[in-house]
Amino acid sequence: MSGSPLVALAVRCGLVLLFLPFSVLDKILNFGGALAQAREIFRPRWLGIGVLLAGLCIEVTLSIAIVAGIADRLAALVMAVYCAATALLFKRFWAPGNFWSNPAGSARALFWDFLKNLSLGAGFLLITTGLDGSGWAAFGARPFDSTHPYQQRSPQLSQEAP
Repeated sequence: MSGSPLVALAVRCGLVLLFLPFSVLDKILNFGGALAQAREIFRPRWLGIGVLLAGLCIEVTLSIAIVAGIADRLAALVMAVYCAATALLFKRFWAPGNFWSNPAGSARALFWDFLKNLSLGAGFLLITTGLDGSGWAAFGARPFDSTHPYQQRSPQLSQEAP
């Protein structure tokens, strides 16, 4: 593997590192705490457990798909939506009401976590669409395709006019 595939692997590992292994391990080792957080939004216990298990499934399977390059465009799109959803549901910086009045308050910490979630989601969208955003058409035509991130690409020879 030369430099470009190694960079692709490193970037993809960096994108999913928050989820696999850390968030997954936190949910498993601290299931009660994770369930309590989920139940702040999803009141019935059965719904909180269902949402928590769905989150675990998303974090494990889609992280593996993104790193392995298997249906990675769709996996990255779902992860982007997941990041946005978790930001809106669990990083509600507007709820404490102390954003402007208390610089050391909980609202400021939630605000930065909210932005981090959205930024991470944007990073996943780059896998879905490519750096220039032109990949939406390709994604729409074949959403289960892979970007083949680890294939060796031959350099394109430029054909300049004489």
